[in-house]
Amino acid sequence: MKKILFIISAVCITLAAQSQIQKAEIQAGGLTCSMCSKSISTALKNIIFIASVETDINNNLFSVTFKPGIQPDFDLVKKKVEDAGFSVAGFWIYARFNQQQVTNDTHLNMNGLNLHFLHVKQQELNGEKKIQLVDKDFVPGKKYKSLAAFTAMECFKTGMMTSCCQKTNATAPAHRIYHVTI
Repeated sequence: MKKILFIISAVCITLAAQSQIQKAEIQAGGLTCSMCSKSISTALKNIIFIASVETDINNNLFSVTFKPGIQPDFDLVKKKVEDAGFSVAGFWIYARFNQQQVTNDTHLNMNGLNLHFLHVKQQELNGEKKIQLVDKDFVPGKKYKSLAAFTAMECFKTGMMTSCCQKTNATAPAHRIYHVTI
């Protein structure tokens, strides 16, 4: 009996790990020198769920690896870049999928992280995929506005599921939803 419980626990842990967000790439705007990139790198390294940061100065790109078992907060990452005096020009996450069907306006919960897919063809996602966050201030304003044409849901404007994606009462907590594209 203990063996069976152990095997079931191991399978559950493995399945949870497979659907985690493992790393991200953040492109910063407004950098002019290596001291700028050092400022952002230092700010990112101080976030509790970030394990490591690698910098590509030529492309203003920061590759971060997340610590396992801790859900990343992309808004906090963006805030740290902005607090360092810069903007986010692009934000891509790498996530593991296991036969997830998506199409335009699909909502997907990955271990508590809510994703809303925009401007995607119907497809099945398997393995690690690079997806781009397209919420306001995660992409240039022009791209954000162009993606608005692919949804009529209010959550794209507010970033909150309660504004359109679930029926709640007035006391229900608002849940963050990140809008993504492939």
